[in-house]
Amino acid sequence: MADEIQNEGAAPVEAAAGAPEGQREGRGPRGGRGRGGPGGNRDGRGRDGRGRRDDRRNNNEDGGEELIEKLVHINRVSKTVKGGKRFGFAALVVVGDGKGRSGFGHGKAREVPEAISKATAAAKKAMVRVPLKEGRTLHHDGNGHFGAGRVTVRSAPAGTGIIAGGPMRAIFESLGVHDVVTKSVGTSNPYNMIRATFEALKEQTSPKSVASRRGKKIADLLGRGGSQTAEAEAAAIVE
Repeated sequence: MADEIQNEGAAPVEAAAGAPEGQREGRGPRGGRGRGGPGGNRDGRGRDGRGRRDDRRNNNEDGGEELIEKLVHINRVSKTVKGGKRFGFAALVVVGDGKGRSGFGHGKAREVPEAISKATAAAKKAMVRVPLKEGRTLHHDGNGHFGAGRVTVRSAPAGTGIIAGGPMRAIFESLGVHDVVTKSVGTSNPYNMIRATFEALKEQTSPKSVASRRGKKIADLLGRGGSQTAEAEAAAIVE
């Protein structure tokens, strides 16, 4: 009787020893922990593979160009839930290349760095191009309106500098403007001020675009002070 008990106990051990390695301990035919063997994923990348994929995506979005990032405003926000209040942070960021392209973005997260990164990514996707005169100022004056915010932007001669405050200064610094005069009337909300400023910048046009739209030469549009002066100014216009 004792011999029969010993033989019955040894049979499973021999069967387990003769079974393939992947089928031991009830792990199934694939083996390893989870899908695809040790590491987790089917393709064997595991947890580190996801991090490398995100890094490549960020590099493609940047495109290798250096951007100027300005943190305009950061605010602590809260959301009331069943158990109480859940606090987070909201960030407003302006991004530009210093060569006539700029954009703004807004992001929310539980932590400040994550909120800033979300806002920066949103700003990179919403960049617009603004034609600049001589690469330093605007071609003409403009007005912008959003909500209760009203802004006025004016071109300025060389050496004037950026006469703007708060959020508007961040926009022109990232845009690459060196001489401009601005005025904000109404609200001091940074979100409305930035949106109103971009509404004014979107209305900016260059003599080159106007001449091509009307089918004329740039010298004809700038025909003041003699034809030679107009041709010299037209030759100096890049955009």
